[in-house]
Amino acid sequence: MAHVPASERRPQLVQAAIDLMTREGIAAGSTRAIAAELGVAQATVHYTFGTKKDLYRAVVQQLKSDFVGEVRAASPGDGAFGEQVRTLVHALWEAATGEHGRCVLLSEFGALAMRDPDMQEIMLGLQHDIEGTAAEMLSALAAAHGLALALPARRIAVHFLSGFDGLTARHLTLRRPGDRPDQDTLEALELLVATTVGLCLGTPAAELRQTS
Repeated sequence: MAHVPASERRPQLVQAAIDLMTREGIAAGSTRAIAAELGVAQATVHYTFGTKKDLYRAVVQQLKSDFVGEVRAASPGDGAFGEQVRTLVHALWEAATGEHGRCVLLSEFGALAMRDPDMQEIMLGLQHDIEGTAAEMLSALAAAHGLALALPARRIAVHFLSGFDGLTARHLTLRRPGDRPDQDTLEALELLVATTVGLCLGTPAAELRQTS
């Protein structure tokens, strides 16, 4: 077999790992199995990544990149600020709960982090990255409307994502990836959008400041 540079082999192995673990779960993602998925020697995985932690870090980063890319690609349209926030939230929902199963895989990595310090470090970095991206997108949307956010963008983003993560976990407990959410989840998602817009515009901001 012709030699393949590590710069080319790396994304191939990452995708092979994602494909394998999406189908069979993280527990199936040994370096031997990932190598077999791509049709290369196990030593190729260790040569390319060094450690399994490095491979898992690359997998999580790729999942994040795919996830954020889908949301960024969604056009918020030309409506009012609240309508555009709603459009982006629903794009985020589709990216998180779609048939590709990325949210399920990230949830499995999160569960692994509870007992693996290396994964805990990786998932903490992921959480901070996603919060930062959400804050940046929220700030850009507000600026496009000439609005000054009533609270710091990152504070709003953390509040929103905490509720969003709970709803995606609820949905995936009751449904399979790609299924339509049940009515209670849909109503809770709309309420989350409304409260997030309220935080942005300052509707409940005075009460929040009094209790903070």
